[in-house]
Amino acid sequence: MEKLGLNIIREKYLSFFESKGHLRLPSFPLIPKNDPSLLLINAGMAPLKPYFTGAEIPPRRRVTTCQKCIRTPDIDNVGKTARHGTFFEMLGNFSFGDYFKKEAISWAWEFLTKVMEIPEDRLYVTVYKEDDEAYDIWLNQEHVPAERIIRMGKEDNFWEHGTGPCGPCSEIHFDRGEKYGCGKPTCGVGCDCDRYIEVWNLVFTQFDRQEDGSYEKLKSKNIDTGMGLERLACVMQGVDNLFEVDTVRKILDTVCEWSGKTYGAEWLTDVSIRVITDHIRSTVMMIGDGVVPSNEGRGYVLRRLLRGAARHGRKLGIRKCFLSDLADVVIELSGGAYPEIAEKQDYIKKVIRIEEERFDMTLEQGISLLNAAMEETRANAAEGTTPVLAGKTAFKLHDTYGFPLDLTRDILRENGMEVDEEGFRAEMANQRAMARDAIKDRESSWAAGEQLVVPKDCPPTVFDGYGALCEEAKILYILEADGTVMPALEEGDKAVIITDKTVFYGESGGQAGDNGTIKTDTGTFTVFNTTKSKDGIFRHVGECTEGSIEAGDKASLVVNRHDRLATARNHSATHLLQKALRTVLGDHVHQAGSSVNPERLRFDFNHLQAMTAEEIAKVEELVNEAIIEDLDVNTAEMDIEAAKKTGAMALFDEKYGDVVRVVSMGDYSVELCGGTHVKNTASVGLFKIVHESAVAAGVRRIEAVTGEAARLLFKEEEAQLEETAEVLKAGKGEAPAKARQLSEQYKTAVKELENVKMESAKKGADSLVSDAPVVKGVKVVTGRFDALEGDGLRELCEQLRSKAGESVVLLASGKGEKVTIVAMCTPGAVSAGINCGKLVKACASLCQGGGGGRPDMAQAGGKDVSAIDAMLGKVPELV
Repeated sequence: MEKLGLNIIREKYLSFFESKGHLRLPSFPLIPKNDPSLLLINAGMAPLKPYFTGAEIPPRRRVTTCQKCIRTPDIDNVGKTARHGTFFEMLGNFSFGDYFKKEAISWAWEFLTKVMEIPEDRLYVTVYKEDDEAYDIWLNQEHVPAERIIRMGKEDNFWEHGTGPCGPCSEIHFDRGEKYGCGKPTCGVGCDCDRYIEVWNLVFTQFDRQEDGSYEKLKSKNIDTGMGLERLACVMQGVDNLFEVDTVRKILDTVCEWSGKTYGAEWLTDVSIRVITDHIRSTVMMIGDGVVPSNEGRGYVLRRLLRGAARHGRKLGIRKCFLSDLADVVIELSGGAYPEIAEKQDYIKKVIRIEEERFDMTLEQGISLLNAAMEETRANAAEGTTPVLAGKTAFKLHDTYGFPLDLTRDILRENGMEVDEEGFRAEMANQRAMARDAIKDRESSWAAGEQLVVPKDCPPTVFDGYGALCEEAKILYILEADGTVMPALEEGDKAVIITDKTVFYGESGGQAGDNGTIKTDTGTFTVFNTTKSKDGIFRHVGECTEGSIEAGDKASLVVNRHDRLATARNHSATHLLQKALRTVLGDHVHQAGSSVNPERLRFDFNHLQAMTAEEIAKVEELVNEAIIEDLDVNTAEMDIEAAKKTGAMALFDEKYGDVVRVVSMGDYSVELCGGTHVKNTASVGLFKIVHESAVAAGVRRIEAVTGEAARLLFKEEEAQLEETAEVLKAGKGEAPAKARQLSEQYKTAVKELENVKMESAKKGADSLVSDAPVVKGVKVVTGRFDALEGDGLRELCEQLRSKAGESVVLLASGKGEKVTIVAMCTPGAVSAGINCGKLVKACASLCQGGGGGRPDMAQAGGKDVSAIDAMLGKVPELV
């Protein structure tokens, strides 16, 4: 049995099954496609489910893969043992109605004994106790001795998950030798000791479990096998666990080299080394597949892994940000098998670096607050009980400082403490409820029409609005806000009208609903907004503004042309914008939300940092170039598979039907979209970015205007420039230089004035030191300097402290309704018991304010300037 590297084993496996007529597919991304049941791909067969269920046709009936997988249920145990990990690679060969048990068993045995050259007498197999077919194949076809074929029950050798396809399985186990055994006479396959380890699981999907628990035979039988690559590498390399496998060990050794630690010398150190080694592998693979750190879903898993690795790095004494450099090692080792991580190497490192730098700041702020809270919790805990940190405190750490609950939990656990998780969840739920209430206050459910109950017999509305802005239709229903059917409307009545067909676009896909009028022979209904239900029923929300209208009337529907065209310009511009962003920032950019209406467009997208002024300018330039190119905008309906082949961009979490609408703008942009658009990009007219900002971790937002709104914006800015130039008494072209000149003059004058104020303050400052009272051996220097602000007070405070010897110095200033208090003291004063943080807090409370800081330096503020003198008089007493 030759000692083989992990990368060699992977290639040998895939090549072997290619020789057996299998199509080698690359690993699917870790982000599941159209599978809401999974957060991340966690098994080799997971991305192949549509082929097994018949929802999609496989590219070939025989397929082999090495699939990247992430499993996080045991994340808390990673590092504590050498068995647990979050990232692993799963080898698999699959048959979709092609071969079955005979071939699957034969090829598995051939690969292990002939290709891997594992001695046959070290391999054992298990079969389901009622699967005589599999038993017979192992015994008579592969000539495995009967004593090495073990029949086992349903809990071990039958794969099923509720109702649906299921079947028996056969596992292949490797005997590691007596030294790994428990020594019991009964020791064998299935024993809890480490001697016999499962290497390969062959699942024979041949039954369909019914609701009543019975099993029917499947017409098309499938094969689904799975073998952990790291597990097989342990066997081939003769090592005890995945952290000893060659590629993983290389990462581990790098961590040891950078930290100066020796693996195996001390358990707690080993825990940190293993956590970093495991988590960096998962991190690189997840970012390479498009996951970005966030506070929800798979983004939160990534953030937790990344921050966990960073914290354990600090525990090992690695003070600098190091994970982005460690990513290079992972990519060097695995980039050949997974070229996407090599192609995105710079991007992966950038994401890791930014997150680690952010976490550094979080850690510094949060640890300080947590340590203080831990001290207080310990002090208040009853003797003999485990101290429990309040859920409210844990939530404050999470909400204010971005300190994850799991990190708080880990640190507390290391210090023999617990956290009130129920209290934390209650605080979280309360915050979400407040957010929901705030949204309800801002948005009327009446205007949105979302709560409206539509009659059950109401048919879907036929939408004719892509090619027309007016048409004749029949009024089917008139409804009140609560869904009550109304026979008619009189002038002033608010209601919702449902027609058999409409040209009004119903709010969806981020595009605002149309407004306009519905007219009958007897009255006019002004439409404020149009919404669309999940069942495709369009709801015209508005008011009868003239005459009367009855259900059943024939009506003329007319969309507000000005607003529709403005909305179309903005919607088409978002498509051009997404393409430009991907060109400038990279292919990681994907739409994370959008909103288009007649006034402006808003586009949210995945990106980790603020765009530079140069990047914004370039994006704006590319969009306007596409507008000037006069590109035809074409739409076509096609099935989803044909749309994918066009390369059309789609929303990741959007569920699409069998038939989709593809909007293309020349060869520049192709997207799946159900909204309304211009006929030619030139109709957008002009594009101007108004604002770029952050909306969440890893998500940026661009707000922009087009057409008439962009022209008016430029006109307004030009008027502002003319007014500014007039004030500066300069031409428009000279205004920037003149403004810079005046700004420099102003800064110089301010600095000179501050110097004058400081010199003036110093003149009377010496007497403050000489006249200062002494409290228990510490001078207490106080003074009021209204001419100085924060920086000036701090500078003067520091000077007085250096002159006064062992002292505490507290200075204050008042201006308008603002009180500023600064305190500093010497090391000797701190040793004597002085705490500037507590002192300024007490002083600020006398001036209707608050603040705090370190024992040797602190700052506070207040609102009551009239209380400053009295407060200063109490300082010696407070000291």
